[in-house]
Amino acid sequence: MTKKANDKDQNSVKDQVEENIDKAIEEVENEKAEKAEDNDNAEEEISETDKLKEEVQKEKDKFLRLFAEFENFKKRTSKERLELFKTANQDVMIAMLPVLDDFDRALIEIKKTEDKNLLKGVELIHTKFSETLKNKGLEPVEVNKGDVFDADIHEAITQIPAPSDDLKGKIVDVVEQGYKLGERIIRYPKVVTGK
Repeated sequence: MTKKANDKDQNSVKDQVEENIDKAIEEVENEKAEKAEDNDNAEEEISETDKLKEEVQKEKDKFLRLFAEFENFKKRTSKERLELFKTANQDVMIAMLPVLDDFDRALIEIKKTEDKNLLKGVELIHTKFSETLKNKGLEPVEVNKGDVFDADIHEAITQIPAPSDDLKGKIVDVVEQGYKLGERIIRYPKVVTGK
């Protein structure tokens, strides 16, 4: 059922309930008028009618609160559903990261050889694989040597004496590339920091 149809159904139900409440109020008022003519004690009946009107108003308030709670529930669940769709393939992506790492290492080693055709073939496969993962939302976390270390987005695996004073407290080497799926980091980059 579409959102418009769903909203239309809810609005029609809401209108029907309000219409029934209004009819009930009208019936109570009509009964009040009839009883006022029949009884000499009209003041007692007016107070009784007021009590009934008050009860109907309380029920109407309960209904409106319940309806508002239901609307909030719908919004919350649709937001959660969107989040689930964004990260549904997270497990598959995490499983593919070691394969991507192996491809990167293979390319580095093949570049050392003299066989240009082999290098070109592996580069084509690597590019196709990387682009496929990128199209599914996988992006590398940008980290370079000399960047300031941030514990929120980097994972320091060791700390070595800084080769120069400007690298103290900064990233000296990137051991393993980090990746994110959408806005969520699924693997933190492993780095070596200088002290």
